[in-house]
Amino acid sequence: MVRNMTEGDPLKLILPFMVPLLIGNVFQQLYNIADIIIVGRTIGVNALAAVGATAPLFMMLVVLTMGLSNGFTVVTGQRYGAGDLDGVRRSVAMSTMLSLFFVLIMMLIATFALDPALAAMNVPEELFEDAKSYVLIISHGIIAMMGYNLLAGILRSLGDSKTPLYFLIIATILNIFLALLFIIQFGWGVPGSAVALVIAQGFSALLCIVYIAKKFPILRLQKQDWHFDWNFAWEHLRMGLPMAVQFSVLGLGMIFIQAVCNKFGPTTIAAFTSAMRIEQLALQPMISFGLSMAVFSAQNFGAHRFDRIREGVKKCSLLALCFSLFAAVIMYFFGREMISIFISEANEQVLSQAQQYLHLSVPFYFFLSQIFIYRNAVQGMGIAMIPMFSGIVELILRTSAAVYLTEYFDYSGICYASPIAWLGSSLFLFASYHYFIRLLEDSYKQHAGITGEKEKLPENREFFFLE
Repeated sequence: MVRNMTEGDPLKLILPFMVPLLIGNVFQQLYNIADIIIVGRTIGVNALAAVGATAPLFMMLVVLTMGLSNGFTVVTGQRYGAGDLDGVRRSVAMSTMLSLFFVLIMMLIATFALDPALAAMNVPEELFEDAKSYVLIISHGIIAMMGYNLLAGILRSLGDSKTPLYFLIIATILNIFLALLFIIQFGWGVPGSAVALVIAQGFSALLCIVYIAKKFPILRLQKQDWHFDWNFAWEHLRMGLPMAVQFSVLGLGMIFIQAVCNKFGPTTIAAFTSAMRIEQLALQPMISFGLSMAVFSAQNFGAHRFDRIREGVKKCSLLALCFSLFAAVIMYFFGREMISIFISEANEQVLSQAQQYLHLSVPFYFFLSQIFIYRNAVQGMGIAMIPMFSGIVELILRTSAAVYLTEYFDYSGICYASPIAWLGSSLFLFASYHYFIRLLEDSYKQHAGITGEKEKLPENREFFFLE
């Protein structure tokens, strides 16, 4: 089912679209959380630390596929908002071709750069082999990850956020079942968790392919849709590459922090890993609002409804604030109990260090929530460089804080690094959004021959690009 977001109350459109995204994102996090729980409770703290020590490398692969696919499908959403169905099909075909190319590149880089990366991250010797096998299996199965993210992004760009949710729920259940089977029954250890994850992701991508083929006639591609046009490819790359760079910059920041954390040993690694997994689960409402905002912004940009973009951003920002306050309260008072599910025996140092991270980070959740709203709104309007620059701001602030604060505050310095980065990036994005939407409005009014500030934009709007 497609959904047109260019008419009607923005909140009444965004909320029903966001809820399936939220549930889907929670289940996607359960992919990782289920692996961590199964590994931590059936194998031990060292196995949990081995997965956690390489978590940023795994997340780097995840965010690269998400950045590219989300960027490519912004073009799809803009074409749909403009009523260009031929352009929608061509965009899907171009996104597929570009995605396959980047998958091959990422597989090659991951294969040859893994050992140096693990050494640079200070992975303890006793964790090295398990950590290497886990990341290597994930990187070789990255086509499954990219496949699901791209296909789900295509469906969401047309307003269907429910179907990817259903397939994700099925895949999550499959992942849990296979992880238990491979680890407990087959005795594959940490690699078994990675194999289960890749198979489950591949299955969710397959379900998307079958569904699109049967239910979306506007996406039935013809031979001419696969024609490779460099200008059209650049239109996708102009969105996908900066978004991938932005996400990878954030991933680099987390790799740096993990490298600092790894120096403290397996117990601290396990604590930091557990806290981060719980935090990611709590932040899913904010992430879901951001993804919804990207689709809403892209469609209304294609229709030149900048007034609706402003209204949607304002309302989503206030709702994200409420969610961030609620998440902060839950994490502050009940985080310790949630962390305890990751380990089979009470380990006071793991619990206390994980709780310490949560207590120091939750007061800054408001700033993190605004990052998701403004970053995705700007991305949907086709201004891909600003989200990338915001990622660079986060990287600089996060790494600088990790370097200097750990010298004086030890582990506490790691806990302060992300909140400082959230604060700086949110302020940058807030200012950038207001500047560029005003610039786009003025450019369109000039293009359409509108001179009065309060004159209504014409109903028949040609598709245009900001020069």
